[in-house]
Amino acid sequence: MTLGAAQAGSGAGVSIRPAVRGDVARLFDLVRELAEYEKLAAAVKGDAERLGRALFEERTAEALIAEADGAAVGYAIFFTTFSSFECRPGLWVEDLFVKPDWRGRGIGRGLLGHIAGLALARDCARLEWSALDWNKPALRLYDGLGASRLEEWRMLRLEGDALRRLGAGGGIEE
Repeated sequence: MTLGAAQAGSGAGVSIRPAVRGDVARLFDLVRELAEYEKLAAAVKGDAERLGRALFEERTAEALIAEADGAAVGYAIFFTTFSSFECRPGLWVEDLFVKPDWRGRGIGRGLLGHIAGLALARDCARLEWSALDWNKPALRLYDGLGASRLEEWRMLRLEGDALRRLGAGGGIEE
């Protein structure tokens, strides 16, 4: 998919394509940029090698790259979910990031549009993601796309020691 001048807003064409194995190092660099932007750089525990295995060997996720003049200017990582109520798959967007100098040119919308097209082609019931409450520019974009905010839902997470404790005990108390 190529965003033309009217879509990208800068006169320079931006293309969006599925990531390939050769993109892993620059994709991981973008992951680190996103972590810095979200003030979560210390939370990055993986590396390019692990990301490559997840994307291209285990196939637990997929990635898109947005490029301008051969340079990566944004990316998205997403994976399949499942809705028991719909009895159909969905797609979860784990990361959506556009470099600051390239924001406001339709690239984020283009990445989400590409994923939405995949969701439709795969007969998915929904496309979902989360956003930090302080990221007002992103929230404005998502509102403009018609995304619903699920205010009544809370995201929960088990990791580290809590995950190990529950996993080791099987979750059933005697």
